[in-house]
Amino acid sequence: MKAGRGGDGVVRWLHLKGKEFSGPAGGNGGRGGNVVFEAVRDISVLERYTDQKMYIAEDGSPGGSRSREGRNGEDFVMQVPVGTFVTRRDTGQTWDFIHEGQREIILIGGNGGYGNEHFKGSRNVTPKQSTPGKPGEESNIDLELRLVVDAGLIGLPNAGKSSLLNELTGARAKVGAYAFTTLNPSLGVLYGYVLADIPGLISGAAEGRGLGHTFLRHIKRTKMLIHCVSLEHDDLGSAYATIRSELSKYSQELAEKPEIVLLTKADLMEEKEVEKKTQEFLQHTTVSSGNIFTVSVYDDASLKAFSDGLSKLLTKGQ
Repeated sequence: MKAGRGGDGVVRWLHLKGKEFSGPAGGNGGRGGNVVFEAVRDISVLERYTDQKMYIAEDGSPGGSRSREGRNGEDFVMQVPVGTFVTRRDTGQTWDFIHEGQREIILIGGNGGYGNEHFKGSRNVTPKQSTPGKPGEESNIDLELRLVVDAGLIGLPNAGKSSLLNELTGARAKVGAYAFTTLNPSLGVLYGYVLADIPGLISGAAEGRGLGHTFLRHIKRTKMLIHCVSLEHDDLGSAYATIRSELSKYSQELAEKPEIVLLTKADLMEEKEVEKKTQEFLQHTTVSSGNIFTVSVYDDASLKAFSDGLSKLLTKGQ
């Protein structure tokens, strides 16, 4: 990307009727346009920029006669989705677009050059010099879209997150009976709130094992965590602790995010067994009973109870 070049200053003379010489009147050049980024709530907006490799703001116009300044170049405004993290490669400077309507100048346009009137003085009444416009800043720009979602589904591989997202929101996340079905986050909308099925995690993810940082990088932008623990595990507390440990290792900020626990795949056992395992889980963790839900994707009543409860929690957290 490249900001606009400033317009050149010019050498001009003012000639008035009846006077042989009236002095310098060359105007300054206009400023080059800036490169500006603007955050919008449209995750597909970057598609409009896939056909070009270079984006340039408008140059400033040269100065004119009679001391007229050149026109400033138009800014080039690139719209990016909310959640875009922008890095300027040459300086390493970064911008984090987390609010809709946020605008930032990424590259600054060059200043316009001076016309000869600028150099007029008591010792130089007929200046013949002018200066060219300055080039605008130029750099390669990296864009990384980091999800900003209201609630993220986390848990060990095969915890039932994708199936749950599909049932709650009508999303079409890939589902399979093997680990790491989800390789990239999938999105869905529940009552206007954005939910994300975030890739599964294994012990050692904070050090990069499995999907490692792919998982952890995305949940940094998630307001609330829905920690899915499959009831098919013999030790629910251990499965829960594995994820909590990786969150704490990666970032204390992640570990302190609001969290609810969702015990999934309740259809795999009798109701009494579900209740027994739930009570054992509560006894061996610090999770409160008010922050735990049990669900089966084959039971509409449990899905409705969870979606209503989640909606209330998200509304309360706004």
